[in-house]
Amino acid sequence: MSKYMINTWEPESSTFWASGGRDTANRNLWISIPALALAFAVWMVWSVVVVNLPAIGFQYSTNQLFWLTALPGLSGATLRIFYSFMVPIFGGRKWTTISTASLLIPALGIGFAVQDVTTGYPTMLILALLCGFGGGNFASSMANISFFFPKAQKGYALGMNAGLGNLGVSAVQFVVPLVITVGVFGTLGGDAQTAVKAGKSSTMWLQNAGFIWVPFITVSALLAWFGMNDLASAKASFADQAVIFKRKHNWLMCWLYTGTFGSFIGYSAGFPLLIKTQFPDVNPLQYAFLGPLVGALARVVGGVIADKLGGAKVTVWTFVGMIAAVYGVISFLPHGGVAGNFTGFFWMFMALFAGTGVGNASTFRMIPVIFMTERQRAAAGKSQAEQQQAIVDANKEGAAVLGFTSAVAAYGAFFIPKSYGTSIALTGGPDAALWCFIAFYMSCIAITWWCYARKNAAMPC
Repeated sequence: MSKYMINTWEPESSTFWASGGRDTANRNLWISIPALALAFAVWMVWSVVVVNLPAIGFQYSTNQLFWLTALPGLSGATLRIFYSFMVPIFGGRKWTTISTASLLIPALGIGFAVQDVTTGYPTMLILALLCGFGGGNFASSMANISFFFPKAQKGYALGMNAGLGNLGVSAVQFVVPLVITVGVFGTLGGDAQTAVKAGKSSTMWLQNAGFIWVPFITVSALLAWFGMNDLASAKASFADQAVIFKRKHNWLMCWLYTGTFGSFIGYSAGFPLLIKTQFPDVNPLQYAFLGPLVGALARVVGGVIADKLGGAKVTVWTFVGMIAAVYGVISFLPHGGVAGNFTGFFWMFMALFAGTGVGNASTFRMIPVIFMTERQRAAAGKSQAEQQQAIVDANKEGAAVLGFTSAVAAYGAFFIPKSYGTSIALTGGPDAALWCFIAFYMSCIAITWWCYARKNAAMPC
């Protein structure tokens, strides 16, 4: 038996928790967070790279650039479906190490590909798809951390893991524009390129957009291998976990989490290009990183708030605020030949990102509570052994649902940017897409209130 395997794990026992359980859980959490941040950075790196490709000589059309931005979202969401079941099969320590190390493939690939302007577009498409490895990691990371913490602290733990992990989106949009201006790796990093923007030439090392993450990924994978644990109680086959597909609340929470995380990652992916198309005089890379930053930090705060007030109540009011923010965004966009107001547009989007962050935390707080309550209700009045087994089953189901809902929601990284593009192509502006988002958020309010937040709701959480 591996020294990293923990055979007895009882976080709901206050004695066990105080006698070492808390320390072990926190150690696994704090190794998981930077690994997840790197995953998000690699997943979203194309949102910055595409803005610079034309400047160094890549002859891609606007539509081709949009596809490079959107494809990591498509592959990442699809991989999440599989990743969400991996931790109980392989173990959290092993899978975190493998999934983190896999990020080296697209990071190195991008670094080499962008140095040659004759690199074929199909190669770039493949690299964009491979960045989906980063998107897939979220599902397994959240499922893994959910096993370590008691029900009363899952909001905090999942909020910290996801919220600080989400900072990888902001980090890539802040760090890459800086590191591509200097030869960080000297001769090892390759030759500089000449970038031409608005008729002005400058020196650029676009390969650093990929290479800069390589040493951090390597260290993070080693930390996961030597510092994390596998839990024997978390072991389960795919067949054991597949029971979630029969659970009504799995599908309801997929819908709600698409409204929160799907919005966060979709707005993050599309924000730079939306600014560029609607406000051409504004440099999008000066502002794009702030949205994901606000959303990530709000998620940390949202986890604590949801633990105190209840996830469902917080979720309802979050969607109300998001509707108001989207309406504000629409109001400040350019219309009918009249220039928009970038300041108003920007601050409405910051409010929208904040809403997605709080909603990310509150919906993820709901999931483990829902499945723990459901299994404990079913075991009420039965033997002590059956009640203990109900807790184990609830944790396994809740972890699988956390992963699967994140997989479904991650398609927002593809659909939101493409919705902007389709709306602009058909109507001349993104308004139609934004009105559709408002309608979707209204449906989320109705589901959350009826099923989880109203008085006498069937599953209050």
